[in-house]
Amino acid sequence: MSDRGEGPPAVAPPRRRWRTGPYWLALQLVLSGSLLLLFILPIVAIFTYAPVSRLVDAADNGAVRTAIWFTLYASGIAVLGALLFAVPLGYLLARRRFYGRSVVEATVALPVAVPHLLVGLGLFLLVVPHPGGPIYELTKALGIPIYDSIWGVVLVMVFVSAPYTVLASDLSFRAVDDRVVEAARSLGAGPANVFLLVSLPLALRGIVAGLLLTWARAVSEIGGILVIAYYVLPGGVYTGPPTSTISVYVWSLLQSGDITDAAAVSSLFLVIAFVLFLAVRLWERSGWVPWRRGELAP
Repeated sequence: MSDRGEGPPAVAPPRRRWRTGPYWLALQLVLSGSLLLLFILPIVAIFTYAPVSRLVDAADNGAVRTAIWFTLYASGIAVLGALLFAVPLGYLLARRRFYGRSVVEATVALPVAVPHLLVGLGLFLLVVPHPGGPIYELTKALGIPIYDSIWGVVLVMVFVSAPYTVLASDLSFRAVDDRVVEAARSLGAGPANVFLLVSLPLALRGIVAGLLLTWARAVSEIGGILVIAYYVLPGGVYTGPPTSTISVYVWSLLQSGDITDAAAVSSLFLVIAFVLFLAVRLWERSGWVPWRRGELAP
């Protein structure tokens, strides 16, 4: 072969690369900002609809204060119920393998998807219209009537909100390193000690997050309560005047056409909820909570 003096093959010029960084950031900002506006604008509309004087009047209204106090009280009991029953179920799902486990997991998730009016209807058919039925007689014998009582409210709240604690507990216990658990067992710790001294402290942050979501969902419930406890009478652990949850109270104002008072009462409760979540953030800074600042987002 003869050398014709050909030079090295020509190299194609590099293609111009588009700088996607600014565009990608802009897309994120537009999408995220749109969702934030969806969160913020309805709240702004509520606060701006009613004048400040009506909000002050709502704060001075004894019926409004009773409804708010009752809502916080009932939701607190619901959170305690979730802590007592949902955390063990989450631990069972995370640490045990048993036949029918998938059915149990689907059952736990079902209340999140079921329309909550159906929840109230189901509880109504279960405990109210069948005198002589076993569950009705049991609740009567125990002195815990369900219909138009605080226990009806708590029962609905637990039904619709406890799944969040179960799911959060399940994920949190799954995240606990198996080697830590096995080390505790090898040192002679029994199952109860392993749960209380090892697994629970390590999973506590996630469980608290689930409890906060449980409380938020319990406070916002209305569908089931409209059916089974629209008007709560004193009895059991509630000895105050007849009242309703704050969501039902606002609903009754809307039904009567009093939109301004409904907005004022809603604004008042939003302020209270904001103060509670702000308190959580301040506790983060104080170190009195089982997580570091910014690790938990209720």
